[in-house]
Amino acid sequence: MRKSLFALSFISLFFLSAKAQNKGYWQQEVDYTMDVFMDVENYQYSGTQKLVYTNNSPDELNKVYYHLYFNAFQPGSEMDVRLQNIADPDGRMFVDGKSRIASLSPEEIGFLHAVSLKQDGETLSFNEEGTVLVVTLAKPLAPGAKTTLEMEFKGQVPVQIRRSGRNNKEGVALSMSQWYPKLAEYDFEGWHADPYIAREFHGVWGNFDVKITLNKKYTIGGSGYLQNPQEIGHGYEAKGSKVKKQKGKTLTWHFKAPMVHDFTWAADPEYIHDTLQVDGGPLLHFLYKDNDEIKENWKNLQPKAAETMQFFSKNIGKYPYNQYSIIQGGDGGMEYAMATLITGERKFGSLVGVTVHEMAHSWFQHILATNESKHEWMDEGFTTFISSLCMNQIMNQAKENPFEGTYNGYIKLATSGKEQPQTTHADRYDLNFAYGISAYSKGSIFLSQLGYVIGQDKLMQTIRKYYEDFKFKHPIPNDIKRTAEKISGFELDWYLTDWTQTTNTIDYGIKSVEKESDTTTKITLERIGLMPMPQDIMVIYNDGSQETFYVPLQIMRGEKENPYPQLKRTVLKDWAWAYPTYSFNVSSSGKTIKAVVIDPSQLMADIDSNNNVWQATE
Repeated sequence: MRKSLFALSFISLFFLSAKAQNKGYWQQEVDYTMDVFMDVENYQYSGTQKLVYTNNSPDELNKVYYHLYFNAFQPGSEMDVRLQNIADPDGRMFVDGKSRIASLSPEEIGFLHAVSLKQDGETLSFNEEGTVLVVTLAKPLAPGAKTTLEMEFKGQVPVQIRRSGRNNKEGVALSMSQWYPKLAEYDFEGWHADPYIAREFHGVWGNFDVKITLNKKYTIGGSGYLQNPQEIGHGYEAKGSKVKKQKGKTLTWHFKAPMVHDFTWAADPEYIHDTLQVDGGPLLHFLYKDNDEIKENWKNLQPKAAETMQFFSKNIGKYPYNQYSIIQGGDGGMEYAMATLITGERKFGSLVGVTVHEMAHSWFQHILATNESKHEWMDEGFTTFISSLCMNQIMNQAKENPFEGTYNGYIKLATSGKEQPQTTHADRYDLNFAYGISAYSKGSIFLSQLGYVIGQDKLMQTIRKYYEDFKFKHPIPNDIKRTAEKISGFELDWYLTDWTQTTNTIDYGIKSVEKESDTTTKITLERIGLMPMPQDIMVIYNDGSQETFYVPLQIMRGEKENPYPQLKRTVLKDWAWAYPTYSFNVSSSGKTIKAVVIDPSQLMADIDSNNNVWQATE
């Protein structure tokens, strides 16, 4: 108990301090108190919600909006219609040529409805529009003011289709994500009351105080710290202690989650609950089905999860909470505050892989809370980047380039004619294929290629500084760019613009290698793609010796350090973008050039590597 209260006060104090130190930045704040009863027989639930909303914006607010995510799981919903009209529908939601949502019966659908709503005791009018509740305030909320919104609500858990639901294919009873009326975010861009059509979320930072009452046979795992472990038991009690028996058929679980922007939970009567204390880190909770086919993998997963937590804390920044839960539930894997829901029936390697990815989201989304609907590449891509490095280490993969798969995926998209800019709203991609590669692969390359541009040590410094400056906030693309500029001393607006706001591609080639004298060779490079980049060139001689040449990009206004300190490097004059070709002379001192290679690191996302290598003919 003392430990969880300390975490609450520490994080809240950090948040208040951060707000005070950044006078030009503001963000809204919300505190939830919820009391929920779940009927495990018909999967319907009812609850009360007291919501204290602080308007830290400079604007007067006359309306507020809530997300009612479960309403998406009904025939004819926007999610259902979109699923039926996209060329490559999600295979988890589209079976035998039909939308799984379209065939749901009234007993199988999901719903979430406000029954009543008051502002500071005064009854409010509201209108339910699909997955969004539109609320007109009785009294406008002035800048700097607080108001209390009290709601009664009811819901039904849908058959598991996407992320949330009941009785998924692995038999998990309840995966309760996006389950409560969630206040929409209001920021410097205005309201973000996006309907739930396909993917991605945005939420208000605050504290959650949640009580969940359900059948006492069920074990719950999720966000937050359990406040009454000695009443609950189920593996949460102090080791060696006795649990006080509770009368009746139900238990009321009481959780507090400080400074988060979401709250999720899952429950099942057959969960095994293991814990593992990370050295210098949080207590890990593992909740998974009592199934002989998966138990060994879940046991072996636990030390890998501890290694993962330590890797991310070292390379991004210290995990700020005292607990993290890894729970079998949902579909695939999905990140939530202080927890993840993942499928359990996996080969060990893929089980570790999905766990590593979702744990990385605890940093890139649940501490660095980007607007996923608008900047999904910042959470999915950055998570993919850091989890690739983590897997390479903890699974002893020994890959020379752990990002090779992301580059191959991006090049496939970039040359397909189907790419859309990364500024595209997550729901507006024409194809799931284009969204997935743009968010995960191209988003990851934003960082791995940034390391090519500014240097690997400067990249890792940038990531740690970005975390330190923007944790518990809502960073935008310019924030990571400006952090990299401050760390490196380079101008990087061109990089952010071309990579994220256009579909311009990188394509450089070796146009010619011409011997001008016995000791001099002229090398001419050409820029074929529209996106500019600095160039690393390696020259290999017939005696096996090597040297490198570096062509700075003029608009960068700087030069990175030598990435190959074991080799001689010559820094050449800048290449201004508008010039399509660039020539320089190599003084070979009587040696013969055997090969010339553009970007030996293969970290530049050149869409055609065939013209990146020149080899001398015999």
